[in-house]
Amino acid sequence: MLVSEFDFDLPDELVAQQPAPRGESRLMVLFRESGRVEHAQVGDLPRFLRAGDLLVANNTRVFAARLLGRRDPSGGEVECLLISRMSDTGVWQALMHPGHKLKPGARVRFEGDAGVLIGEVLEQHYFGRRSLRLSAERGGDVERLIDALGHVPLPPYIKRPDALADRERYQTVFAHVRGSVAAPTAGLHFTRELLDNLRGAGVQQASVTLHVGYGTFKPVRSETVEEHVVDPEHYEIDPAVADAINGAKRDGRRVVAVGTTTTRAVEDAARRGNGSVAAGEAEATTFIHPGFTFQVVDALMTNFHVPRSSLLMLVCAFAGRERVLDAYREAVAHRYRFYSYGDAMLIL
Repeated sequence: MLVSEFDFDLPDELVAQQPAPRGESRLMVLFRESGRVEHAQVGDLPRFLRAGDLLVANNTRVFAARLLGRRDPSGGEVECLLISRMSDTGVWQALMHPGHKLKPGARVRFEGDAGVLIGEVLEQHYFGRRSLRLSAERGGDVERLIDALGHVPLPPYIKRPDALADRERYQTVFAHVRGSVAAPTAGLHFTRELLDNLRGAGVQQASVTLHVGYGTFKPVRSETVEEHVVDPEHYEIDPAVADAINGAKRDGRRVVAVGTTTTRAVEDAARRGNGSVAAGEAEATTFIHPGFTFQVVDALMTNFHVPRSSLLMLVCAFAGRERVLDAYREAVAHRYRFYSYGDAMLIL
């Protein structure tokens, strides 16, 4: 299947640059069997779910993964996006700019009122990636310094600097386990009040952890979908949560995934468990695209995704490419807001 089959026209002004108040975004509801679309608000979610449904969200927490510093000793500006920690020795996978100047052995300083982080490039990889060792200049907790000196890693299509408000708004109400470089954005729509309303309507709730990596923004550079390789992402599912999901499936109750990251975690775990969600820690390597057989997810709440992206392909795998793209065209016509800080879609 050609990647070009997942393209659509999107006016630049529909890419959300600021979030709506939490819980007040619009909600497009797509019914898979009929293709019917209904326009609603996120607060209407209890109307579309039913007693016995199991709502599963991602409880990962975004850390301040974007560091701005200078080369030592030349003073040239450097931007660094920490992708994942490779070991307990302070070595990280990172995207660094300007990449052509940052060879192995290059040193970088990231400093502020909280202290100074020293970065040393150890290895040079493809597409600007580096292995980077971070250490605190005067000793101390490196991760604490990252949080103090770093910036919220807003997606590249948000064309503004991060603001102090983003430190809270770019976290979901589920956020608990530190480790992501991007928010699981479908979760950004939920409030405590909405969760209470859903609980009152008999909707059960559970959380898994999948740490969102750079792969969520990784361009699909191949011509065909099948040639693309997704980056592995670490996830963990508690035994009680695995039991709850497997129990819902046995009882014929719907599993409603909040976001593509939750979907990826539970479907990857079901592959490991031969059809039943396996508890424990693993690396999600499953690339979900049209032709994929879903074993767990019965309904999906998600944001509107980037053309030609692996996330759009996942949504198309769940609801059908033509139906999803038709719904996206209707979303454009109705001036929905797209991407991370945009509006939501519920697929039933």
